[in-house]
Amino acid sequence: MTNNEDLELLDLVAPDFIKTLEKRFKILQSISLMEPVGRRVLADDLNITERGLRTETDLLRKQGLIVSSKSGMSLTHTGSDVVVRLTNVLADYQGTAILEKRLSEKLGISRCIVLPGNADKQYRVVDSFGRRLNQLLGSVLPNGQSMISVTGGSTLAQVARNLSPDLSKNRQLVFLPARGGVGESVTIQANSVCAEMALKTQGQYRAMYLPEDISEKSFESLQKETSIKSVLELIYRSDVVIHSIGTASVMADRRNLSDKEQKIIDKGDAVSEAFGDFFDQSGKLVYKVPRIGLHVRDLDKIKYVIAIAGGQSKAKAIQSYMKNAPHHTILITDEGASKLILRDNPLK
Repeated sequence: MTNNEDLELLDLVAPDFIKTLEKRFKILQSISLMEPVGRRVLADDLNITERGLRTETDLLRKQGLIVSSKSGMSLTHTGSDVVVRLTNVLADYQGTAILEKRLSEKLGISRCIVLPGNADKQYRVVDSFGRRLNQLLGSVLPNGQSMISVTGGSTLAQVARNLSPDLSKNRQLVFLPARGGVGESVTIQANSVCAEMALKTQGQYRAMYLPEDISEKSFESLQKETSIKSVLELIYRSDVVIHSIGTASVMADRRNLSDKEQKIIDKGDAVSEAFGDFFDQSGKLVYKVPRIGLHVRDLDKIKYVIAIAGGQSKAKAIQSYMKNAPHHTILITDEGASKLILRDNPLK
């Protein structure tokens, strides 16, 4: 019997057992995403009473799965291990596999990986994106050298901190900035994200120090510079591209666009942004910011394209951008975004 069949049999004979297992797993899962977390905050997140939660957490504490401190509740090492193992056991039973299949069909891409939680409310959901990306890269990258181009942004800056040296076993990884800088905080620029990914995986990185919003005339002269030319050539030969998807309003502010550009984006009802392209809800291009580096049109030539975005606030942006994404895109997202996408646009 498979794990799924075993659980279905248990549910038939002892349905209360499965309900209790799922309830306690959900509590452990939420603690893992929010730790350290107080009882009141956790009860609100799980939509249960504090009294009911106290009964469960007391039991989990006695079992050595959680610990409490002045800062709140956290998982023990054993508790963390239980969450990982139960996630795999319950995935099919709870319908995660079905959810991922429905979402990929809805978005028209090859694969979706849906992780628990809502990144808008649970900060550590993005950490789980990073750990899942680490597993994904470990399963698809061959031995030897791989070129990995990465965009900037706060999501990928946090994702980068969750990669591990395991990825570099029998591999030579080179991280590249998919785009030039965007005039935003240095810590979330593509160069910085690349450097962090290289540090965490014990790989290498190449930086490209030039502004994205450079004139075409200046670009023609700059791209002849040896240091710039060599990095651009590597970027276009990437084996993997890892990128985020932004909401149009946030990205328009972050990119310091002019009033004229802002009006075009507002008038066009843009909802998403990726690689300097702003799209409306139907996927129509509203505005294209002149940038150096990879563009959406270049992704068809890249073997692995991985998009990372989560939270209910990103649901519309994900739907909008995916109308332009290459079919072989793999999306790493969360329940918050995926369930909202499927609720608003159920499959017939």
